[in-house]
Amino acid sequence: MTGKWDARSAAESIEDGEATVRELREALARAGVVLPSLRLDLISWAYETPRPLVEFGRCTVGTARKLIAVLQEREKEASEER
Repeated sequence: MTGKWDARSAAESIEDGEATVRELREALARAGVVLPSLRLDLISWAYETPRPLVEFGRCTVGTARKLIAVLQEREKEASEER
């Protein structure tokens, strides 16, 4: 399938991916976690119909520990709600 619809779908897919990365970056920042390499994987845009992949990239051990702490705290809160 070719034409304007494909181009629009591709653009929407990429825009959705960019919005998702932005929202994830903001949510992580509110939790005190910064992943400097967080971005869309550009190679995943190369498909005929782009399927953007979120690349978390590399981070320091300290940042990984912060992320673990945030996830563990959320898990603890969820179990207390039950």
